[in-house]
Amino acid sequence: MSGLVLKLGPKERVLVNGAVIENGDKRTRLSIQTPNANILRLRDAIHPSDAKTPVRRLCYSVQLVLSGDADGDKAQINTLKNIEHLSQVFTDPDSRSLLAKASNAALSSNYYMCLKALRALIPREDRLMAAAT
Repeated sequence: MSGLVLKLGPKERVLVNGAVIENGDKRTRLSIQTPNANILRLRDAIHPSDAKTPVRRLCYSVQLVLSGDADGDKAQINTLKNIEHLSQVFTDPDSRSLLAKASNAALSSNYYMCLKALRALIPREDRLMAAAT
């Protein structure tokens, strides 16, 4: 993840390679220079009890790789299978583009970008779920 810039608000927490780091009282901007660092903003983290839909479950499993609680190599196959399943539901061009980004990121073991692309599908999934009820 060379060149990733994190903008943190006061007291915001971020997980970097398994270590929770809390910002001080002022806004901060951090530049992550280490390639393949596992980064997860805790405000963006999905709680296990909230992983009740297909996209959220997949985001949660990718999040486990970023937190160091799951092996990326083992998760890669499962992630790609689940992205394929999602592609059968999300057929519009924008969603397909996000799924392609997530798939390419997973293939290159860039789970931060994979999670970012998948999280963008959550509002669409919410609309689909609301329409189905």
